Parts: sequence; C-alpha cells; structure tokens
Amino acid sequence: MIFEILLKGDKEEINEMSEMATAIVRDYYDPIIGKAQNDYMLKMFQTPEAIAEQLEHGYRYYFMREDERNLGFLAFYPRENALYLSKLYLYKDERGKGFARTILEFLKTQARELGLNRIELNVNRHNDTRFIYEKLGFTVAWEEKNDIGNGFYMDDYVYAIEF
Repeated sequence: MIFEILLKGDKEEINEMSEMATAIVRDYYDPIIGKAQNDYMLKMFQTPEAIAEQLEHGYRYYFMREDERNLGFLAFYPRENALYLSKLYLYKDERGKGFARTILEFLKTQARELGLNRIELNVNRHNDTRFIYEKLGFTVAWEEKNDIGNGFYMDDYVYAIEF
C-alpha cells in the first residue's frame, strides 16, 4: 500500500477524491445513519469545494493505493495535542485484508513528524469499525453528540491512542 498526498489546487485529483469519497461513504454510512443524513454530510464535507477548503485549512488528504488502483482514502489534521483522523475509508472489497496496521503506522509517522504522540478520531456509536480501532489499541476517551444542522446529529465515541 502506498499513500499519495492530495495537493492543494489539483482540481482533477480533488474531483477524483470527491467521487471516491462519495461512493465509499454512501455505501458504508447509508445503512448506519440513513440516506438523508449521509447526503447532508457528503454535501458538507466531501464535495470538491469542501475538500479544497479543508486542504486550505490544514487538512492532509491521502489516496491509499496499490498497483495504481485506489483502495480508499484518509484525511487528518493537527488539533491541539493530537493528530485528528477526520476520515479513513476503504472500498468494501478492500476491507478485512489487514491494512489497518499499515495505516496506523503511517498515521503515527505523520503524527511524530508534527511533534505529536496521540491520534484521536470520532466513531459513530453504531459503526462496527470501532472494534478494529480497539484491537489496534485505541480506547474511548469520551463520548459526544454534535448538532451538525438540519436536524441531524453525530452521536460518537471519541477514540484515542498514545504512542
């Protein structure tokens, strides 16, 4: 697996990221949070314009690739004393293939380069991937319910790992 950074201003790759993110997130989250909330969140966070704006505000997006095909993507940014993992998604056919440890090591390296030794992320309470994070050593640091507008809430566990 290789990690290829998405560069600010690369409209073609930003569009590719948006298309991939929309496909993966729709497939994964429609059954968990419902199509209406997922559509709302996709418009807020995964349009080409939203991704470009996030890149301008310090997010780092990466394509995860193998043999020049996309496996998925991730995005993070430094926040207070931790690297905040905002997005980590694999295509359905790529899940369960043992990529999690490789991805975690990549994230730890990125965190260390930023002078950080902690990774945090939000995980929906009904998302079974939370068990993968627990196997990797993450623990629930706190719980939160955030109003994201339009009558929708993100009802999450916040996971963290220190290294």
